Amino acid sequence: MIEVESITFGYTPGTPIFEDFTWRAGRNESWVILGPSGCGKSTLLSLLAGLLRPQRGVVRIDGQVLTRPRPQTGLIIQDYGLLPWATVRENVRLGLRIRNFYGADGVHAPRDYRPTLDVEPWLERLRLLSVAEHYPGQISGGQRQRTAIARTLVLNPDILLMDEPFASLDAPTRENLQRLVLDLWQERGLTLVLVTHSIEEAALMGQNILLLGRMPNHSARVIENPGVLQSGYRDSSAYQDLCRQLRARLEEV
Repeated sequence: MIEVESITFGYTPGTPIFEDFTWRAGRNESWVILGPSGCGKSTLLSLLAGLLRPQRGVVRIDGQVLTRPRPQTGLIIQDYGLLPWATVRENVRLGLRIRNFYGADGVHAPRDYRPTLDVEPWLERLRLLSVAEHYPGQISGGQRQRTAIARTLVLNPDILLMDEPFASLDAPTRENLQRLVLDLWQERGLTLVLVTHSIEEAALMGQNILLLGRMPNHSARVIENPGVLQSGYRDSSAYQDLCRQLRARLEEV
């Protein structure tokens, strides 16, 4: 599904963030990119989204070299990216309006796209119907995040990229949305790639955890997490053990 092959990338010459870096993620897998601030987590997500291009090497999605954002990839950024002058319903419709304008050109929308503005099922699924006519400034942080998720999923992506999506939320809201995203990942058959600096969130959300460290990142350090889907995993000894392992590994990088 996702192939990052021997890439080198840096914002300034002579200071690469990634150098000859290779990593792969399979279809329908859940990945978390974990590491300290400034290690390249968000940069890697931007490369996967097609917003940046490596100076050397290639990023492939389904065997196709990525040269620009693809319509089947959904990206949710840290500050939600909602239009403050638009209601929740209109924010959720935003991507559909853009697709309807350009049509099924294979660039802005998949070639099999059929024009629609129907967002009601997602407003209901994400418990947003009661605030559908509210503006972002009138709703809670959790509701704003659910709006951003609805706006992305209404476009039917096969890859969902999330950049520190829960960092600014209180603990109960964060835990509820973590569970929601895991449920949607399974229901929709998504390939999920989530960036975080939280060890506990990484252990909870990722089937596989990609550790990034001091620049430049040369190799993919991957820790598998087979228990992520088990009931009650957050309260299990396996979860606590993984958190300790991740903390120790991060101290080494």
